[in-house]
Amino acid sequence: MGKRSDQKEKRRSQILETGLDLFIRKGYSATKISDIAAAADMSTGLLFHYFSSKEELYEELIGLGISGPENMSAGLSGLAPLAFFERACEFIFSMIRREPFAAKMFVLMNQAFYSDATPEHIHQIIQRVNYYEKSVPLIQKGQEEGTIRAGDPLALSVAYWTAIQGCAQAVALFHMPCPESDWIIDIIRLTIKSQV
Repeated sequence: MGKRSDQKEKRRSQILETGLDLFIRKGYSATKISDIAAAADMSTGLLFHYFSSKEELYEELIGLGISGPENMSAGLSGLAPLAFFERACEFIFSMIRREPFAAKMFVLMNQAFYSDATPEHIHQIIQRVNYYEKSVPLIQKGQEEGTIRAGDPLALSVAYWTAIQGCAQAVALFHMPCPESDWIIDIIRLTIKSQV
């Protein structure tokens, strides 16, 4: 990659980070393309060289928010159920500690899922991503193996993923410390105490 390509990629990343910050603070509908350009210290015309619209920028951020977890899941496939959940949490918390962008993506994805302002085609994409239900077979398998505690598999999945979501949001919005991944794993891990 040449120097010009590197600069263009850095500028594109800067626009994405700036857009992400504004979308999570102001929401999709209240954020204007001119707000993003001003915060990125560029003209609106220059911003249009990178993204043709606010919706395109937003859609790219949503795409990143979906592809990150999908890539992580693919990379962890084949692991035993408890090991999958351990590695997933370790990976996510490691990213959140290293890169504030990752924690902010959790906020954006949550807002996009629930907001009426989310463009309909983007909302439909997000609706198809349901980690709660996708995790149920893994939890059931872990329960059969005796590594994951007894209980409703969907409820355990919800407890696990919402704990990660809440931690990411606390880090992103309130600059709270990221907890240890073992604390989250203990939500689903079968322990001697939970057998009693």
